[in-house]
Amino acid sequence: MARAGMYVRHGSCLLIAAAAAGLGGCAVGPAFHRPPVPAGEHYRPAGEQVRGERAPSRAYRERTTLGLGASGPWWQLFRSAQLDALVRTALADNHDVAAAQAALQQARAGLTVGAAGRYPQIGFSAGVGRQKYGAEFLGPDAFAPFSYVAGGVSVAYQLDYLGQVRRSVQEARAAEQYQHSELAATRLMLSGQVATEALDIATARAEIHAVRNLLREDRANLKLVRAAVAAGSEPRLDVLSAQTQLASDATLLPPLYQRLTTAQHALAVLLGRTPASWHRPDPRLSEMRLPTQVPVALPSLLLKRRPDILAAEAQLRAATAAVGIATANLYPQISLSATLSEEALRPQHLFDASSLAWSLISGLTAPLYEGGKLHAERRAALDVLHERAELYQQVVISAFGQVADALDALRHDAQLRAAEHRALVLSRRRVRLERASYQAGNSGLLPVLDAQRQRERAQLGLLAAEHRQYLDTITLMLAAGGRVTAARSAAAAAAAVPTAPRGSVRRTSPGF
Repeated sequence: MARAGMYVRHGSCLLIAAAAAGLGGCAVGPAFHRPPVPAGEHYRPAGEQVRGERAPSRAYRERTTLGLGASGPWWQLFRSAQLDALVRTALADNHDVAAAQAALQQARAGLTVGAAGRYPQIGFSAGVGRQKYGAEFLGPDAFAPFSYVAGGVSVAYQLDYLGQVRRSVQEARAAEQYQHSELAATRLMLSGQVATEALDIATARAEIHAVRNLLREDRANLKLVRAAVAAGSEPRLDVLSAQTQLASDATLLPPLYQRLTTAQHALAVLLGRTPASWHRPDPRLSEMRLPTQVPVALPSLLLKRRPDILAAEAQLRAATAAVGIATANLYPQISLSATLSEEALRPQHLFDASSLAWSLISGLTAPLYEGGKLHAERRAALDVLHERAELYQQVVISAFGQVADALDALRHDAQLRAAEHRALVLSRRRVRLERASYQAGNSGLLPVLDAQRQRERAQLGLLAAEHRQYLDTITLMLAAGGRVTAARSAAAAAAAVPTAPRGSVRRTSPGF
């Protein structure tokens, strides 16, 4: 009874199919709908600030602007020619990118295969043979062996009156879109990894330079103390204290060297090379510039820029199409086929009027009883659709949260860098005063060594704060779906299928 009611509900589709002989008018299953996502023009509450928190110093603050986002490759905001060359080399030579491109080509081939079902399948066959039928086929009658020659064409077509083929094409197109988004995600993450490793190399070199200067001062202190001990103005214990300080500071170098080589090796791998087969670059912090303006895409545009959001949307589209396919499987399938051939016992009679053979066949297959399999498959497809919708919403919410975190991090980085700079200025002043007091004989060596340790921590702390600010800027650009290629021209964008609203107004807002 349930199946009879199902046929009645969709009887209009069957009548259209029977009358039009191949013209489909219905597509069962749900249409695609993007789930609702948080609306708004900001990533953070307006004026969000922890009680007692100071505004960051303008000298170290990066101003973020909400609008269309960066129009060119995001890493070019750092204005480093060497970084630009490294990222472009990685995008061209990285094997993960090449694998993602191959997967995209495979998905495009699958889309072509699926789209072929919308058209009649035409084939040709020909043959020459000799045969004799036996009693199993002819019974008591018997024919003498005979030779034959035949050739002709055949046409087969599945009537897509329920949209099953169209849904299959939609599913294949969604798979192609998913692989396209995966390729974009691979390229975006690769650019971020290259920038991060280059930043680690530059920071490690800067810290090594700072520690070497520190060791140079330790040796100068040791020389000064030895001269004072030889003159009898200082106890011999001060020599041991200066030597201890020199030995302690020397332990800072090996970890920094290891960090440098590890980053160099990781960068080589990202560029598709082995560490031994390439020339190591020498990026410097002095060659990079923090952008004074950091363009960030509006939340409404982020949905069309982040590859992971686009990938989740593609999976949702595929799940929607799969429900349509599972629904169509519950109904009869109609197929049409035709053949036209020439068949003769002798080649010279192949094109005689009597040699013509043809057939025109329509077929209908319908499920009668399958133990609930087809209904269970449809329910499973609906469950997958609901799962993909929830995952899509979670991906969007997580993306907004990542952007908000990165925006807060930039504000706090500016505060930290300003504090570390002030600490370094004060510690340098103290070192000068303590050293002058020691040379004048007004104090011992321990205050000098303590002042130097404070300055050492302040100098390394400032480098770490600068590294963190660069790193969080990279994180923000990745979270905001930074471009890997330059934006298309207005004419090219107008000619293409629109994917997101684009304007020319960029707004600065303190509330995100």
